[in-house]
Amino acid sequence: MERDTMAFERGSVLRGVVAGMLALSVLGLSACGSTKGPKVFQTVSQDDVGGFNPFKGLGGGGGKAPASEGSIGVNGYLWRATLDTLAFMPLASADPYGGVIVTDWYVNPEKPDERFKATIYILDTRLRADGLNVNVFKQAKDGAGGWTDVPAADQTATDIENAILTRARQLRLSNIKG
Repeated sequence: MERDTMAFERGSVLRGVVAGMLALSVLGLSACGSTKGPKVFQTVSQDDVGGFNPFKGLGGGGGKAPASEGSIGVNGYLWRATLDTLAFMPLASADPYGGVIVTDWYVNPEKPDERFKATIYILDTRLRADGLNVNVFKQAKDGAGGWTDVPAADQTATDIENAILTRARQLRLSNIKG
C-alpha cells in the first residue's frame, strides 16, 4: 500500500514542476513581446533649441522644410530632373538622402581633348532655385597626353542649373495636371 501512495505523490510533484516550468516559459515569452511601435529618432535643429542665431533672418540657419517620414531628404522633382538632365553623363554616385549627385568624367565625342565632371547638391525639400548648387569641373589633355585641370566657364554651371530647374518645373506641372 505504501508503494501505491508513493507513486501517486511523486506524480503530483512532477506535475507541479512541469506546470511551474510551463508558467515561467509563458511569462518569459510574454515579456519579450511589446505593444509599442518601432522607436523613431529625431534630430533637433538649432531653431528648436533656441538661442542666438545671427543668420536666422538672412536665409541661413534652418530654412529647410521638414521631410516627411519615409521620403528622400530632398525635393523629388529636383532629384528626378537632375538625373534626367545629366543622363548623358556616366553616374559615379547618387545619395538621395544627402542630396548629392556626382557624375564621372564625360568626354564629348566631338572634342576628345577635353572632359567634364559635375557635382550637384540639392539643398532643400522645396522646389526653389536656391535649393540647387551645381559645380562643373573641366580637364584638358596636355602635350604628353595626360589630363590637366582647367577652369570651366561659369556659364556652364549656370546653364546646367537652369536646365535642371526647367525640367523640375515640367515634372511638377505634369504631376499637377494628372
